[in-house]
Amino acid sequence: MSQLNLKTEGDTHVVVTRRFAASPESVYRAHTETALLQKWMTGPDGWSMPVCINETRPGGKIRYEWSDGNGGGVHLTGEYVALEPFSRIVHVERMHLPDPTPDNHIETRFEKDGAGTLMTLRMTLPDAATRAAMLATGMEHGMEASYVRMEELLKA
Repeated sequence: MSQLNLKTEGDTHVVVTRRFAASPESVYRAHTETALLQKWMTGPDGWSMPVCINETRPGGKIRYEWSDGNGGGVHLTGEYVALEPFSRIVHVERMHLPDPTPDNHIETRFEKDGAGTLMTLRMTLPDAATRAAMLATGMEHGMEASYVRMEELLKA
């Protein structure tokens, strides 16, 4: 059963929450350290992230490339807006499918929750149609598969 909770707000927002059995520091590092990202943010089983450019500073570039192992794949580009170590990341991203999607502005917060962390990821899309298209991809399944992988990695 998925631990990921996804809800919509208004016409342009998506809010994802998930609890992790790891400290906010560990969950934040998993989102910002390239070597860790490549181990867990691979999406559905069988996929990998062979390219991970991750310049963790305001204005730093992001480029993630995923491969399905059969010659197919997608990539994402973006840039960091703000980073507050262990508590908050703000970035902009766009998927390339192959054409770039409109900008998705994302704020991710990491809050201590008992012995673990509550992560809240708030996406802001430019309009309702863009949000509907994004949600129609079933992205939450790949997200949860990756989050399960991250949680296992953080236990090690």
